[in-house]
Amino acid sequence: MRGWLRGPALVAGLVLATAAQAQFSMVPSPVPQAAQRESGAEVEKEYRIDAARHIYASYPMRVMKGKMPPLLYSVMIVETEIDATGKVANVNIIRKPAAPEVAPWVVAMIQRASPFPVPAKLGETGVRYTDIWLVDKSGRFQVDTLTEGQK
Repeated sequence: MRGWLRGPALVAGLVLATAAQAQFSMVPSPVPQAAQRESGAEVEKEYRIDAARHIYASYPMRVMKGKMPPLLYSVMIVETEIDATGKVANVNIIRKPAAPEVAPWVVAMIQRASPFPVPAKLGETGVRYTDIWLVDKSGRFQVDTLTEGQK
């Protein structure tokens, strides 16, 4: 009887894992922004807030409201380079997520959200900032800079 119970449980687990993976097979289109704005940030830490707000405004349907669940589907650390005009120059994964399908999904979302606020006060080369992406199995997320915490 134990073997019989493991079979359905294994199948149910695989179905749930496949359903969670499917959430990340399509990258959502960002909401068009009215006009590109200039960031008043003078240091990377301040720009990170502007960038996080821009990501949230670009994907409001994917931002998880309230506290994140106790068990997250994936956590990853991403370094994003924004050039002097606000365009995404590069996205580097610093810490890979446990769910490999999340990495290309997050990178594509960041790239599609370009242009970001212009980092006018941060020099001619732009800015490089790091943030942590907290991702739920539903495909909703928060970034650590603006997170509401975890249950």
